[in-house]
Amino acid sequence: MNHDTLLIELSKMLGKEQINTNQEELYDASADRYKKYAKARKVLNVPAPVAIIYPKSTREVSTLLKFCNDNDINVIARGGKTATEGGLENWKETTLIIDAKFLDKIIKVDYYNMQATVQAGVALQTLEDVVRQMGFTTGHSPQSKPVAKFGGLVATRSIGQFSTLYGGIEDMVVGLECVFPNGHISLIKNVSRRAGGPDIRHIAIGNEGTLCYITEVTVKLFKYYPQNNQFFGYLIKDVDTGISILREVMVNGYRPSVARTYSEGDAGQHFYHFHKGKCVLLFMAEGNVDIVEATAKGILKAVDKFSDGILEKVDSKLIEDWFNHLNWSQKDIDDEIEGMLEKDYHAGFTTEVSADWETIVQIYKNVMRRITKEFPRANDLTLLGGHSSHSYINGTNMYFVYNYKINCNPEDELRIYHHPLQTIIVEETLKLGGSMCHHHGIGKYRNEWTKQEHGSAYFMLEKLKEAFDPKGIMNYGTIFPQEDGKKYQK
Repeated sequence: MNHDTLLIELSKMLGKEQINTNQEELYDASADRYKKYAKARKVLNVPAPVAIIYPKSTREVSTLLKFCNDNDINVIARGGKTATEGGLENWKETTLIIDAKFLDKIIKVDYYNMQATVQAGVALQTLEDVVRQMGFTTGHSPQSKPVAKFGGLVATRSIGQFSTLYGGIEDMVVGLECVFPNGHISLIKNVSRRAGGPDIRHIAIGNEGTLCYITEVTVKLFKYYPQNNQFFGYLIKDVDTGISILREVMVNGYRPSVARTYSEGDAGQHFYHFHKGKCVLLFMAEGNVDIVEATAKGILKAVDKFSDGILEKVDSKLIEDWFNHLNWSQKDIDDEIEGMLEKDYHAGFTTEVSADWETIVQIYKNVMRRITKEFPRANDLTLLGGHSSHSYINGTNMYFVYNYKINCNPEDELRIYHHPLQTIIVEETLKLGGSMCHHHGIGKYRNEWTKQEHGSAYFMLEKLKEAFDPKGIMNYGTIFPQEDGKKYQK
């Protein structure tokens, strides 16, 4: 179907305000934050979508998906536009972006049953503001909280800064509604638990728009006690010490909402006013008074056990102030883009991985060694480091960060800098049995390792794609590797 005919057909199904063909906005919709520098410099090498579509109901999503499926039109589901791994990047000449902008209703807030139901286009901050007024919280607080929307948060299997206490989005989702390419609408009911076969929520959670379009989500609520928060901060000898203390806290059953260890380099960009060139360890205990007091005692015991690695205690007010200013607004994102127009440098690229306690420090050391020795543009790096920010009973994550001066054409930045750095991190993680993607998802720029990530279990993932999207119209190239996508990757 040619593009003119496609737009005519769409106009028969939707109102004029639901079809966006503005060229600047189509260009913006061509890629996400993975190619933010190339996008800012107007040198993207991927095709623009034909239109951005704004359905107003689940039924309209169903009609649109069935139409696209029948006519072999690629579909990219979009929420708050905060994706970082190329999941929103377009690799097809004929693509529609189906945006959740008008799916923006808070359907029900049920304080007695501790859950809230929202449409996919509701911003996380919007719901959080509503429930905070009644003394509750969603417990979900990614850095993108002011702009991220529920459809995208669930589709990317996101995690928030308080995950060590509240869990990831997969722990918060009670039920959901989603639409498949053939137009079928599935509603997964809201129950506290059931043993009714495999947990089918997880077909939709983390699918990154490759299997279905999420239209509605029900999430848990928690009581909120900000007045009880206690903060702890320390300068420490090395990353090993920090990981050891994090493990001690976790394996003894304590659940601080925040538990983090920063390398010297990463600490420098977050805690420049007090880090003194050292690694940083920090915690926040949250909840009712009894839980906070018990958690605080557990933290202090763990710190005391590894006191040989503690160099200095940090004023808790400094930790609290830093955390209160951590989230990004849309203005922060816009300012970052403006900065890239004026200067040839990149700040803020990350690759997050996970592994067990025994392995994570070795992955960190191997990555740091390989990058400093093997990366040809190592002299252009202005920051190389990492931090652990999400911990579990059996392991933790490592959030590698790398900033660099860009000494090449804007269109070559990804190939010369970003992808080689990410490749080293992914290779070293998979080599030691870790996961290459802790919470940002696979997108299109880690899909070359999807089969290695899953091993023999890739069979299960592949069969899901064959069953639910047999014509391959859902977010072509995301998660599942495509040979013709390599021209955009490297």
